[in-house]
Amino acid sequence: MTDRTNDRASGAAGGYHLDPLSKAIIEQLQQDGRRAYATIGRAVGLSEAAVRQRVQKLIDAGVMQIVAVTDPLTVGFHRQAMIGIRAEGDLEPVADALAEMAEVDYVVMTAGSFDLLVEVVCADDDHLLEIINKRIRALPQVRSTESFVYLKLRKQTYTWGAL
Repeated sequence: MTDRTNDRASGAAGGYHLDPLSKAIIEQLQQDGRRAYATIGRAVGLSEAAVRQRVQKLIDAGVMQIVAVTDPLTVGFHRQAMIGIRAEGDLEPVADALAEMAEVDYVVMTAGSFDLLVEVVCADDDHLLEIINKRIRALPQVRSTESFVYLKLRKQTYTWGAL
C-alpha cells in the first residue's frame, strides 16, 4: 500500500482547493508543528475549533502531514544515500515497490537522467549494499542504479509556505 500522505499529486490532482486561511495555517505549522491550535487561530483569525477542523481536513486530503523530523545520524543510522534509478516500462509499479521498502523515505519520478530518485536511510554501508543489490536491482524493470552517498547534510527544511 502506498502512503498517499506523501503523494503530493493527491492533493493537487484531487482538486483540493487551498484558500488563504488554509495556506496561513500550513505556514504556521511549518514554522512549528507543535504550535497550539488556539495560537494559530489568533494568528489567522479563526477559532481553535475551526483550526482543528481545517488541519484535520488537510491531513485527510493528503495535503500535509505533521511528523517529527529527525537527523538520522543522531538516532542510530549511519548511512543516507540518494539512488538514481533507470527503469523500463511503466514506472508506477516500480515506484510503488520502492515506496513499500521501510528504508526508503522519498520516491519521486523524474524527467532527466534518471527515471526515479529514491532516498534511503540505512544502518551502515552493508545495509545500503543489501538494499541496492538485493532489493532495488532485483526489481524486474530496474535497468541500472547510481548511488549518491551523503557525507554531510547541510540543509533540510520544510518551510516553503503555500502559494
